[in-house]
Amino acid sequence: MSNKTFKNAKDAKYDEYYTQYYDIEREIEAYLDYNPYIFRGKTVLLPCDDPEWSNFTRYFAQNFEMLGLKKLISTSYALESKKYKGGYQLSFLETNSPQFDKNKTNTHGKIFVLTGDSSGDGRVDLDDLQWDYLEEDGDFNSEEVTKLRDEADIIVTNPPFSLYREFFAWIMKANKQFILVANKNCATYKEIFPLIKDNKIWVGVQPMGVDMLFDVPKERAAYLVENEKEGSKYRIVDNVVKARSTSCWFTNIEHGRRHEPLQLMTMEDNIRFNRHKDWDEKHSYCHVDNFDALEVPFVDAIPSDYEGKMTVPVTFLDKYCPEQFEILGITKTWFGSAVKTYPKQTQVNKNGTRSTVTKLNDGGAIIVKEPPHDEIYYIVNDTYYVQTYPRIIIRKKQ
Repeated sequence: MSNKTFKNAKDAKYDEYYTQYYDIEREIEAYLDYNPYIFRGKTVLLPCDDPEWSNFTRYFAQNFEMLGLKKLISTSYALESKKYKGGYQLSFLETNSPQFDKNKTNTHGKIFVLTGDSSGDGRVDLDDLQWDYLEEDGDFNSEEVTKLRDEADIIVTNPPFSLYREFFAWIMKANKQFILVANKNCATYKEIFPLIKDNKIWVGVQPMGVDMLFDVPKERAAYLVENEKEGSKYRIVDNVVKARSTSCWFTNIEHGRRHEPLQLMTMEDNIRFNRHKDWDEKHSYCHVDNFDALEVPFVDAIPSDYEGKMTVPVTFLDKYCPEQFEILGITKTWFGSAVKTYPKQTQVNKNGTRSTVTKLNDGGAIIVKEPPHDEIYYIVNDTYYVQTYPRIIIRKKQ
């Protein structure tokens, strides 16, 4: 494979991840368990899709009658509008249709619509999808797809990760219900976290601590095998390379899991019975100096006998029960909840090199007695600090 092809595959790594049918089915059925009628009489839009190959289109088309849908709309990007243009294969459905136009297939998006049994076989499924070319390239920001957004009741998709902020804003502008695949770090974005805090959106059913696997173009698969570590960036399942991503789902549709209280133990019992190999004295409920909160290193270590502010990992969000906890903020500079700001610091890297920075103000800071030998640390006025990963600030409800 050429270096240029590898570079194209690398550049497109956030946008060409295709969600597996199993993950879609598991997520959607959890909402149905909570409310069997959530899709009844609704129009569902699947933007940012490749309808001929998409598992989103396949799932909703095959389950059209069971879900009670009114209408299914699925749209695709034109090939020329994608960052990664290799490996695309025209479908038999497209090339054998009267409306096939070789001049449009690379420059125009496509729209697939399902409303009922058009084939006359007595059931509604993939064979009943009606398709045509869009007038534009299928970009979600286009006037054409925006009109489809406004028509829809529920939007379900795996949007391009590199455009997630823009896509999320596009959905929120229309005040629609949605179920979206996302990198879990999106929860810390200033465009998204305040909505989580205000209980306007939340994490779906898929646990944040369980990474999702995605199908990828063969060129991307080859790049992963040659350049990345198996088990970290990819896995091989039944001889097929699957990309591994720290992804989850975001939604504003109710599901039962988010109303299940987290079972808690006391601080003493958490320390005594913890099952984490890296739990040590350094991580035993330290004080976060610049947020005046208790640092809780693991979600399953949230103590039952502490009533004050706590900082917890972002993965807390898939255990968050709004009846049990209040989300107060996040340890990000833009949120503005720090109780102190440090002057310039000396950053000491693992290899001993030093630099003057202000980075300690970018997150939670913990005072340590002596310089750690296995992580980056900071020095401010002869005091040693380490910094935590982004943390959610919470407090138990009374």
